[in-house]
Amino acid sequence: MNAPRHALVLLAAGGSRRLGQPKQLLRLDGETLVHRAARLGLATAPAEAIVVCGANADAVWAGVADLPLRKIACSAWEAGLGESLAVGLGALSPDIDGALVLLCDQPALDASHLLALRDAWRGDPTRAAASEYAGVLGVPALLPRRWFAPLAEGGHDHGARDLLRANADQVHAVPAPSLADDVDTPEQASGLTRPSLGANPAQE
Repeated sequence: MNAPRHALVLLAAGGSRRLGQPKQLLRLDGETLVHRAARLGLATAPAEAIVVCGANADAVWAGVADLPLRKIACSAWEAGLGESLAVGLGALSPDIDGALVLLCDQPALDASHLLALRDAWRGDPTRAAASEYAGVLGVPALLPRRWFAPLAEGGHDHGARDLLRANADQVHAVPAPSLADDVDTPEQASGLTRPSLGANPAQE
């Protein structure tokens, strides 16, 4: 029996208002956060991979142009994370069975956790597999196809978070306590470097 097919949906459209600079282009160990997230997501061998761009779209796309991703534009990115997720899910092929949803602002993320999510979801692709940290379920998460329709309607300020928590009995939780630390403020970004617009770490 063939393994179910998942897609990578990297949400990179946000304007980073609290941070005051594009978090997608901050660097960790010489690599932009958006490139790092994309690279780790691609390690799960998705059947297709997209990055949803909005604010600073040209610079964000340039930061991942060396990777096998498809760019999806979200014109209403200011409406919130849910709008970006709706656009991303709506762009996937009809034969995709699930979507691995990633953000750019979790510097502790690693490929082994994403592989654990993928494998947990493959065990029952009608259920979701989500990261568990700070006592809640959140992203990264691999969402089953049957969840696409309600999320594709948009209007979910927190993306998939509320749906995950409302349907916790349909979610395989994969612990990842370190993912509670994200990058939203200048203080949280103090260990990272400022963005270099248009720079591509793979070409430096």
